Amino acid sequence: MTELEKLNAGMEYSFADKELVARKSQAIEWCEEYNAIDGKDFAAQYAYLQKMLGSVGKDVWIAKTFNCDCGKNIFIGSDFTGNFNLTILDIREVRIGNHVMIGPNTLITTVGHPLSAKARRNYAAFAKPVTIGNDVWIGGNVTILPGVTIGNNVVIGAGAVVSHDIPDNSVAVGVPARVVKTLENDVEKE
Repeated sequence: MTELEKLNAGMEYSFADKELVARKSQAIEWCEEYNAIDGKDFAAQYAYLQKMLGSVGKDVWIAKTFNCDCGKNIFIGSDFTGNFNLTILDIREVRIGNHVMIGPNTLITTVGHPLSAKARRNYAAFAKPVTIGNDVWIGGNVTILPGVTIGNNVVIGAGAVVSHDIPDNSVAVGVPARVVKTLENDVEKE
């Protein structure tokens, strides 16, 4: 198997693989070009996001400085705001629903590394997809770890580290994030 095939199969892979390094280099170039667009030129920013990401719905905006690992593994619904300094390490797929707001300095990562020092010296990594539902508000300085699914109508408090799934209609806070409140889903009644 190639390293990309291993990655996509959920197996440990080498992040030093030439194909994966080339994909990351392309993403770095795209991010540099995106971040160079005039911050008030929303139409140009949106058009560039359509080019660099897997898919984007209507009314999608990501503030400077935006960074990602691939770009084409990010799928965003409509009515999305990604505030300043958003980093999405999309070695695997990151799927974001509709009506989502993400606070500044947030990291969404699909990639991790083994506990073994020997494996890390050999550039070993693993990757698991991340899914974020509809009507989600993620506060500033949040970290979302590989393999996490965040349900619909969820609020993640500022500074949280989300290391496991968060169910629908929840408020989750802390390190690691834990559900502290259940929310009424007032949009289902509309």
